[in-house]
Amino acid sequence: MRSPDGVRAIAALEAAKGALVLIAGCGLLSLVHHDAQRLAEALVAHMHLNPASHYPQIFISAAARLSDSRLILLAGGAALYSLVRFVEAWGLWRRLRWAEWFAAVSGAIYLPFEAYELLERMDWTSAVALVVNLLVVALMYRALRQSQQRNAARNQPST
Repeated sequence: MRSPDGVRAIAALEAAKGALVLIAGCGLLSLVHHDAQRLAEALVAHMHLNPASHYPQIFISAAARLSDSRLILLAGGAALYSLVRFVEAWGLWRRLRWAEWFAAVSGAIYLPFEAYELLERMDWTSAVALVVNLLVVALMYRALRQSQQRNAARNQPST
């Protein structure tokens, strides 16, 4: 995969992440002025899960602690995260150097956590997350190096 195509693929990935979190934030806003615990219990029942078992109980308990102000705060955080991802995607699509740096650094930040998660619990989702982030960081490193070489060639005095 050539670097511009790789950078554009990462831009699309970042835009998709932003869109997914924005949709989740809108879902949180739709819960304002509603009984989130009752909705969580209905969802657990609809999925034929035992509400007394560990994970459904965690889900129901978390929903019980959601107030309208927490929902609005979480939705605002989701909107802010989405905005950052959309700006990053725009910058990557236009091959702006700051966006390449941002993508490389933001991808690299997650690597130690994903490696630790993979060591703690060997499963395919942890492995995929680690591999995807490694690819993102590698592609961004390559794009930054190519950009640096282009700039160096441009700044060379012509003879």
